[in-house]
Amino acid sequence: MPLVAILLLLTSAFLHALWNLLLKRSQEKYIAMGWQVIISGVLAFFLLLFTGLPPRSMWLFALLSMGLEAVYFILLSNAYSDHDFSLVYPIARGTAPAFLMLWSVVFLKEQPSLGGILGVSLIVCGMVIIGATALIQSRGSRLHFKGVAIALSVALIISLYTLIDGTAVKNGPALPYALTMFMFVPVLTTTYNIRRFGWSPFLAAWKGPRLPLILAAALGVAAYLLALTAYSFAPLSYSGAIREVSVVIGAVLGWIFLEEPMGGTRVIGSTVIFVGILIIALFA
Repeated sequence: MPLVAILLLLTSAFLHALWNLLLKRSQEKYIAMGWQVIISGVLAFFLLLFTGLPPRSMWLFALLSMGLEAVYFILLSNAYSDHDFSLVYPIARGTAPAFLMLWSVVFLKEQPSLGGILGVSLIVCGMVIIGATALIQSRGSRLHFKGVAIALSVALIISLYTLIDGTAVKNGPALPYALTMFMFVPVLTTTYNIRRFGWSPFLAAWKGPRLPLILAAALGVAAYLLALTAYSFAPLSYSGAIREVSVVIGAVLGWIFLEEPMGGTRVIGSTVIFVGILIIALFA
């Protein structure tokens, strides 16, 4: 696994966890997510004026990814409205690598080494350990089981759009591809949010603190651009797993800023994840 790809993915993971934290701290999660996507689209539009559109061969990939990204944002904001950040985030991001490794083998014909399989397995196990902490603390309440079901749905969506994006950027320029996708995602998410909430809450949210919304949008775009750059030259099955160190970062940020419990179990889970990343870096 190239060291440059690992560094890109770790940076992407930190930025991803940070914008998710900003979203969770918002009072109205749907509306905050909606504004984040809109601002990302506006930012992408202006950047596209300098980069130009991607080749036509990438447009179908961008459209498919756009639809899945819209579903992802809607499901994620639903999950964060009613469930613990430190529960949803690890499970949603944590089980996606298992799906992604399967898709990479079946569709991209990647052949993971024994060390790679072991590393990805440890990453998934570590994230399950972190996510399981919230379930144990809740003693298996129905609310949390519903949160797990939503989180697993998000994981499936993540694995599918990562497969599509990884395939696209291995055959074309990553920057204009990503910007095109970001520019059109708000068409779907904003339509959904306006139909559900109306214009008034959106306008009220914009009159409030705008800096967190703008910052979350910029972080989201930067995080995914870094990830796509790594996907373009590194194995997708490993890259998708390493990026999920954001789960560890997300749990730590939730502990520091949201006063969510960390505990020894999550420390163990975090250690297992880092061991998995180290194995991939050395032996995959």
